[in-house]
Amino acid sequence: MAIFQLVGIAFITAVAAILLKATKPELALAVTIAGSVLLLIFVFDLLQDSLSIFRKIAETTGVDSSLVKSVLKMIGIGYLVEFSAGILNDFGQNSLADKLVFCGKAVILVLAVPILENVLILIVKLLELIK
Repeated sequence: MAIFQLVGIAFITAVAAILLKATKPELALAVTIAGSVLLLIFVFDLLQDSLSIFRKIAETTGVDSSLVKSVLKMIGIGYLVEFSAGILNDFGQNSLADKLVFCGKAVILVLAVPILENVLILIVKLLELIK
């Protein structure tokens, strides 16, 4: 199962970082980042097959595929920012992690504007049908 591989990568990375932190702290950060990148690549590979489901949903419902892509981007940005902020927190960079989370929220807001616009257009059309 994939979860055992993910857990294995995480534990190996953690142990290696802890061992290196005592002798070469600069390498501990590099090992943590490398392990994190491996985890992300592994998860993206797993999720790639699942993303086709969203394409099918968009085709079936008639929803514009760009809206579905925007929602998926927002979800991805949220996960990536949380993941990265966690790494920054682990290395004592709490202030930088907070700023990264803020920036991630700002990017998500920018991506949400076209979705909000389409929802408002749909509401106006529905209200016109009711009249």
